[in-house]
Amino acid sequence: MLKYDVIIAGGGTAGCACAYTAAKLGLKTLLIEKNSFLGGSITSSLVIPAMKTSENAINTEFFDTLYEKLNSLGGAITYCDSNKGWFNPELTKIVLDEMLTSAGVEIVFEAGIEKIEEKLSSYIVTIDSNNASLFKDELLEPIETRLVVDATGDAKICQKLNCEFLENKNSQPVNLRFIMSGVNVKEFSDWLMEYDKDTEVTTSCEVNGFTYLSTACTWDSDKKWALTPLFKQAIANGVLKEEDSNYFQLFSVAGTPDSIAFNCPRLLNNPLNPYIEGRASILRLSNFCKKYLPGFKNAHISSIANSLGVRVSNRVRGKYIYTVEDLRNGKTFEKPVVISNYPIDVHSDKKDSSKLEKVYKEYQLPIESLIVKDNLFVIGRCISADFEAQAALRIIPSCFSMGEGLAKYLAKN
Repeated sequence: MLKYDVIIAGGGTAGCACAYTAAKLGLKTLLIEKNSFLGGSITSSLVIPAMKTSENAINTEFFDTLYEKLNSLGGAITYCDSNKGWFNPELTKIVLDEMLTSAGVEIVFEAGIEKIEEKLSSYIVTIDSNNASLFKDELLEPIETRLVVDATGDAKICQKLNCEFLENKNSQPVNLRFIMSGVNVKEFSDWLMEYDKDTEVTTSCEVNGFTYLSTACTWDSDKKWALTPLFKQAIANGVLKEEDSNYFQLFSVAGTPDSIAFNCPRLLNNPLNPYIEGRASILRLSNFCKKYLPGFKNAHISSIANSLGVRVSNRVRGKYIYTVEDLRNGKTFEKPVVISNYPIDVHSDKKDSSKLEKVYKEYQLPIESLIVKDNLFVIGRCISADFEAQAALRIIPSCFSMGEGLAKYLAKN
């Protein structure tokens, strides 16, 4: 029977950081990923760029190394000299492959954990795969591991083990992101910076001789959005439905000077077929851009996310339940794995109901919120935290820190 020190289920942001760090620190590590590539939200869901967080963040070695390797390939930039989380999703797939395999991580793609049994001090795991030819025959048999990390995003392994979950009354709408290419970004930027003077919303800068930019517009009335008249006109003309205007945000794509990535559409009312509704909305939004935004005349949809952007999911009850009061008060802990100041970011499917609450103190997430029991752990959006605290902690840099911080803890214990 094959034996590992740690098996990590889920090769997304938190899972990759954990696997890489664990292997670098000498743990025999197996990473099991449902897709045919790593990266999770960055690659499968096109969640780019990573949001900026505290200058005093900890457990950032994985993030820094990923950035450096991507930057050397032209796949990462530092935007406006402040945010280095602007990644190219396709190059991220390649760099993650190289980073993890060179660190010694064994990776199984297109697979999941079919069965997991708890022993006195270990777990027996059976892998389920639709393509067993992708990995060695020994992995078709039950394997033993001392430690298990659930990085599935929805705590699927903890569900199999009948762990206790936190109350889950609240929800946030999902989105389905996309990218348009063939954009004259310089033309768009010149128009946009003249059209919208609000630098809290709209920014642009030049990096390595190319123009990069960002802007947004929602249907909420908390501020005056410069693009609102264009959306109203498009709705009146039948180019858009009103729900298409509920959330609109875009960013340039690192290393792809003619591409724009969209953090939308945000899908309302928990649709029965979110992919069908999402793709229909993407078509309308792309037509809106081509008709109303200078620089998009010859643009086209070049990529639609393979998976939904999910903001909240099952949350496991761990040794410590991290609360929004802990966050707001900046409570400190003996063994923090994350230090951040990212806002409490709660999306709503109703007008004027979303919340982006600034945090005026840095906050810490303790290792105990990742510990379910002595040899079972969670990282990513399914951590032991209440709804509002999780809404601040779910961003990519914090997930990187969780994974790296947990791996360091496992290597020492």
